[in-house]
Amino acid sequence: MTLLAENLERLEEEIGQACRKAGRPRAEVELMAVSKTYPAATLAEAVELGLTFFGENRVQEFAGKASELELLRCSSVKPIRVHLIGHLQSNKAHRAVEVFDGVDSLDSLRLAERLNEAAGKLGKRLPVLIEVKLSSEETKAGLNPDSDEAAQLLERLPEFPHLHMRGLMTIAPFGVSDDETRSCFRSLKKWRDRWAAAYVRLSFDVLSMGMSGDFDLAIAEGATRIRIGTNLFGSRPALGKN
Repeated sequence: MTLLAENLERLEEEIGQACRKAGRPRAEVELMAVSKTYPAATLAEAVELGLTFFGENRVQEFAGKASELELLRCSSVKPIRVHLIGHLQSNKAHRAVEVFDGVDSLDSLRLAERLNEAAGKLGKRLPVLIEVKLSSEETKAGLNPDSDEAAQLLERLPEFPHLHMRGLMTIAPFGVSDDETRSCFRSLKKWRDRWAAAYVRLSFDVLSMGMSGDFDLAIAEGATRIRIGTNLFGSRPALGKN
C-alpha cells in the first residue's frame, strides 16, 4: 500500500468518526483533495484510489498540469472536477474559467461580472462559492458579510446566467482555540441560513469549511465540504511564485 493510500484510509476513518460523533451520515460530507503544489502524477494516483474532486490555489500552477489531466477530466465513467480555492484577481478570471470546473473563492461583484462574462464566452455555467471572511487576520481573503459589497453581490448574482451559485466558503483563523474555530464555522452557517431566507433565488447547499487541522470541528458545525491537503498528501513541496 502506498503512502497516499494509507493516508486516505486513515483520513476516511477520521471523517467517518467525526460524522458519527456529530450524528451525521458520511454521505453528507464531500471530500475535496487539495492538490496545490503536487504534480499531475500525484492527482492521477489519487484518482486511482477513488478521489475525483480536487482543489487548487493558483491559476497558473494548475494551468501547467491541466493538459496532463485532460483524459481524467473527460472520462465518461467518473470524470474528475478541479475547483479554484485560492484568491483570484479579476484580470485572471478568463483563464480561471478556461481551466477550472468551479471557483470557490468569489469575493467581489467585479469578479462575479468577469467570471460571468468569461463563462458566457466559453459556453459554460460555472459553479461558484462566495468566500466569507470571518477572521480578523489581514492575510485572509473574502467578503465581510456585513458589508455593502456582500449585499450588492447577493442582489446581483441571480442576474448572471453563466454563474451557478452553490454556497459559501470560509477559512477559520489559525492558532486559536477549538471554541473560536467552532464559533467561526457556526457563524458561517448562520449567515448561510440568513441569506438563504433573504435571497431565495440563490442556492446555498454547500458549506465549505474545515481543513486538515480542524475538519472534525467543521463537520460538527455542519460542513458539507471539507478541504484536505496535508493529511492526505503530506507536507508540501516548495513551489516558486507565479
